[in-house]
Amino acid sequence: MTVNYRESFGLHASSGILFNHESPLRGIEFVTRKITDGVARIKLGLAPELRLGNLNAARDWGHARDYVRAMWLMLQQDTPADYVVASGRSTTIAEFCRMAFACAGLEWQEFVRTSNELLRPAEVDALRGDAAKARTRLGWQPTVTLEELVAEMVAADLARYRNR
Repeated sequence: MTVNYRESFGLHASSGILFNHESPLRGIEFVTRKITDGVARIKLGLAPELRLGNLNAARDWGHARDYVRAMWLMLQQDTPADYVVASGRSTTIAEFCRMAFACAGLEWQEFVRTSNELLRPAEVDALRGDAAKARTRLGWQPTVTLEELVAEMVAADLARYRNR
């Protein structure tokens, strides 16, 4: 639609295909926050386990702050274009769990249980984006590693529960 309006009406309009962009502000209904919230609850003795679906699904996760910077850079260009914004790294939910539980000094396999009720009927096995155009034309690249993102999210969820 952006291309159509750009070409039909001469609008200065860019679009971005943003892969999963995460932060401590992400809704609890998303698996990343479900995991970091679960880590916090388990660490603080508020829950005995975390139930998840497919641990082998892999996603390209990046920090929302980096993705907002990419959007801002798109809007600074003299010529509008369309971009993919992604970390270029695909990580499984199991690996995300390992990182998140490690931030709290816990072994994830002791607390994570899989549940068939949480499996998606149309699950995409693996997603990974190619942000080469954003890197070359915008000079954009992620600045926050996945490990830093996970640590920030776990710390924020721990703080949320401790401050209640």
